[in-house]
Order: sequence, then C-alpha cells, then structure tokens
Amino acid sequence: MRWRNHVVVVTGASGGIGQATAEAFARKGCAVVLAARREEALEATAQECAKHRGARTLVVPTDTTDVKAVEDLARRAVEEFGRIDVWVNNAAVNAFGRFEDVPLEDFRRVLDVNVMGYVHGARAALRVMREQGTGTLINISSIVGAVAQPYSHPYSMSKHAVQGLGSSLRQQLRVEGVKGIHVCTVMPATIDTPHFEQAANFTGRKVVAMPPVYSPERVARAVVDQVRHPHREVVVGPAGRALVRQSRLAPGLAERAMARQTDKTHLSREEAPATHGALHVPAPGEGAVHGGWGGRRRTALRRTAVAAAVAGAAVTAGRRVLTHSGT
Repeated sequence: MRWRNHVVVVTGASGGIGQATAEAFARKGCAVVLAARREEALEATAQECAKHRGARTLVVPTDTTDVKAVEDLARRAVEEFGRIDVWVNNAAVNAFGRFEDVPLEDFRRVLDVNVMGYVHGARAALRVMREQGTGTLINISSIVGAVAQPYSHPYSMSKHAVQGLGSSLRQQLRVEGVKGIHVCTVMPATIDTPHFEQAANFTGRKVVAMPPVYSPERVARAVVDQVRHPHREVVVGPAGRALVRQSRLAPGLAERAMARQTDKTHLSREEAPATHGALHVPAPGEGAVHGGWGGRRRTALRRTAVAAAVAGAAVTAGRRVLTHSGT
C-alpha cells in the first residue's frame, strides 16, 4: 500500500488506544489528524507522531458530542490534506456503578460520547468517502459489545450500539452497491490505558483493569490491519476472543463468567470516593498511552507461556510418533 498518501482521522487521540493508533499510522508515513477535547494532550501526541518518518499532523480540538465540531474536523482534514482515507471513531468515556447509583446526567453523557459521538463521526466521514468513492471507517467497540458487564451499564449499552451501527452501515452500503467503502468494528479486551482511572465511579470501590491486560499497541496494529484487509469485526486479545465465542455458543455461561470476573477482579476491595471522572471535564495534562496496568509486561509473559506450551506440545507429539514407530 502507498501509506504515505493516506490521511487518517483519529478521535480520542489524546491518549490510550487513540494515541497508539495515531502513532502506528504515523510510522507508516500517513498524515494524521488528531482530535480530542484536550489540546495540550493532542500537541504532545502530534510531537510523538512527528518522530516517525516526519509524519504530517493536524491538531483539531474536538468534543465529538458537538455535531458541528465534528463536521469542522472533517472539513479541516480535507482542507489541509485533500481527502480522508481512514476515520477511526475511538473517543469514549465510562461510568461505573450500580444501575440505580449512576447519576442520570452521567449515564446520558456516556451514551452521548460513545454513541452519538460515533454517529457524528460516521456521518462526517462517510460524506467525504462517498465523494471519493473509497475509504475505511473503523469503530472501536469492546468485548462488552458482545458480553455486557455489571457496574458499567451505560458503557455496555453504548458498545452494543456500536456493534449495531457497524452492522447496519455495512448493510446499507451493500444494498446501495457501494464497494470502495469499508466499515470495520474492532473489539478490544482489557487494554492498558488511563481509561479506568479517568472513568466516573460510584461503586465505592476502586476500579482496576480486569486481567488479562493487553497493550494499546496491540489494538493499534489491529486497526492498521483493517485498512489492509478489512473485516466486519475483529476481537483483540485471546481472552476476549474466547469470551466472544462463548457468548455465541452459551450466552448464559458467558454472562455468569463476566459477572463473576467483573465483581472479583474489575473492582478492588480498596474503597474509593464517588467521582464524575473525566466525563464532563477532560483530565488535565498531556495524556498517556499506557495506564500502568502492565499490559506490555503481561503480554510478553503470555507470549512466552504460549511459546513454551506449543514447544512442549511439539515435543510430546514427537515422542508419541517415535513410540508408535517402535524406535
């Protein structure tokens, strides 16, 4: 692919998966348009992107719940670079708490950002892509889009909505005979980002990353791969893939497993005060890709364990062959 001619818009690019994704495309030589609420954090992301092959960047502070702001984001991208080849809807927020305990204004805010923000992005992106005749829209969902969680009701609802949005858009493009535009949904498992610390929390317990934890760079690679080889939906993380498979084969068992895992490992026994997190006011500072949950280290350990298991299986299989052959 001629990556250097590609123009990529990433929302939620101030940290976490968004920043990792922007940097991944920058390494390919793409022009990257960075959007989020925090201008300071976006500038920091732009500096990191520029380190990779001198990637061209454009910083556009954007609240994705504001439809005009998102339309301006698309307009500025086209004015600066002439086109939009990839649009990544990634900006998302979360609120933890018992269903009755999450303030309604926080409940609405999660749905507004995570659902309507994606609707605004999809409309702006598809308008440009239809004129070009080509493009890839990538929506970052979650495994909770397949198996909901307790204590994060609005987030689970929003990610189910993202699954539906992707499916309905693909069907619309198909019946219209549009072949050059792809809509992909990426479903990460637990990712090592600042997401959990920035979430609203009304559980009374500290929210931690539910193991196993994977690196944001892993998600970024999956996003880039969708541009090369578009798929309807792709799950990031072996544990996530196993859970999604189970949800399709035995949904009741999957629900029970998720409920138990969330209560035991997603909420610690450490007490925590109620907070609106970064729902209404963005977190201060430059932002960060990682949240300190050990995604890189744990991913490396898992790879080592899997490699050892495969090697052990190969040795065992070899021994069985030798035994059966009589040598």
